[in-house]
Amino acid sequence: MARMNLDIDVLRTLATAYQLGSFNRAAEQVGRSQSAISQQIHKLEERVGQPLFRKQGRGLALTEAGEVLLTYARRILDLNDEAVNAVTGLAIGGAVRFGMPGDFAETWLPAALGRFKRAHPTARVEATVDRNTSLIERLNKGQIDLALILGLEADTGGEVLANFPMAWIGSNHSALNSGEPVPLAVFEKPCFFRSAALAALDAAEIPWRIEFTSPSLAGLWAAVDAGLGIAVRTSVSAPPHLANVGNRLRLPKLPAVELRLHSAGRTLTPASARLREILLETLPDEIASRRRSTQAKPQLTLVGAEKAARDRSNRKPSKTRRA
Repeated sequence: MARMNLDIDVLRTLATAYQLGSFNRAAEQVGRSQSAISQQIHKLEERVGQPLFRKQGRGLALTEAGEVLLTYARRILDLNDEAVNAVTGLAIGGAVRFGMPGDFAETWLPAALGRFKRAHPTARVEATVDRNTSLIERLNKGQIDLALILGLEADTGGEVLANFPMAWIGSNHSALNSGEPVPLAVFEKPCFFRSAALAALDAAEIPWRIEFTSPSLAGLWAAVDAGLGIAVRTSVSAPPHLANVGNRLRLPKLPAVELRLHSAGRTLTPASARLREILLETLPDEIASRRRSTQAKPQLTLVGAEKAARDRSNRKPSKTRRA
């Protein structure tokens, strides 16, 4: 029996169509007509003998066969791109100074940075894991070239990758007795997650107390895991053994937060531009799906907007209700 060979260009179209959520958007990105993209997918479906996409509202969703094929397509494309870049990408050298929040430092980003290093072995990545305020300051001073930043929806600058609701994160055993102040595990000031938590509780006239303060995300999660307090962060960045306890404990609604990729409006070096491409190509599924529904705003410099964000985070909430 003759083996079936899958066309890498068509597999790339499949991955692009899924990432962007429509054939029309995929056509714009790959420079083909929508009918040509539809025809490619149709021929691929005929080749594998299974439908790969189904309509879901105004967008597209994968069938079970499509999900299986997409998993293999990504692996094939990664190997293909690494092979090509290993040969042609040797000319990309120099250093890339990259900053990231601790929320993604142990999951998505190591894979992205590893892929970059394999493709461009002569380039050097200087990665920094730090809090938003420090990353923003270093980015504005030109001490890092590219940074992932978690910020409030009202902030401007950079490319929006995803929008997440903030969440009350606790252990599965977290409980509150009637009238008991909400025990909080928070970052040291300034921190907009901390400010949002206190402002929401004050607005709902719910008493609270700072039970644990940490300078690091690892310390924060350890405190939550030990039952010392409840933290405000995003569900996507929380450890899998912790839970969103907001509804169960009847805690107030929180604002949304955006994940942005910032360069402070500067022209990227070839190495930095390639790292940016790889970061976007390796987005986790949850972030990629949220990105499809988020329209990226024009890239702006950070100075004014981020200064305003820092000023807001430094303000003390009115009518603080300490226990």
